[in-house]
Amino acid sequence: MNLNKFKLLHLLTLLIVSCFFFSFTGLDLHKSISSFDSENKAIAKINFKKFQGKWYSLTSIPTALDKKWRKTVENYTLKEGYFEVFTTYYKTGNTEEKSIKSKLFFYDGLPDGEMKAQFLWPFKIGYRVIELPDDYSYVVIGHPDKKYLFIMARKPEIDKKLMSAIVDRCKQKGYEVDKLVSQEH
Repeated sequence: MNLNKFKLLHLLTLLIVSCFFFSFTGLDLHKSISSFDSENKAIAKINFKKFQGKWYSLTSIPTALDKKWRKTVENYTLKEGYFEVFTTYYKTGNTEEKSIKSKLFFYDGLPDGEMKAQFLWPFKIGYRVIELPDDYSYVVIGHPDKKYLFIMARKPEIDKKLMSAIVDRCKQKGYEVDKLVSQEH
């Protein structure tokens, strides 16, 4: 195959994958990383060293990628300018543990909680830390357009009253909490 045909084939493949990815994730290309609304703001300051470590995903409004994942555990390792994320999970109805690596980028000049997750280069999706207590015992991850939501904790479960209060606050922020799916830890 000559070089021009190879370049054209590569370009077409990238275009098809891009179109598929953006339609698959529902990502809005017209939204800016700095778009905020008063009910869904990113946490201004995060101690990234305290944030790193193991997080159990307890319940979520999942993305298209993780819709059938259960018992999801994410391990965040702080690097220069991003987190390296190693995620383990089980697909619904399957007993074999699966894993995926991704990156979570943070940016100077934006609130610390305004990040972008990257599962497939060069694509990044919104990742917004909207709730994080001082002890870093749990975290609520949202999306600028409220398309997905993750409630994660340092342990495989949290107090039911606390979980209910978190879900109520997410509902007040405009998330469709009736779409939350248990991770079955």
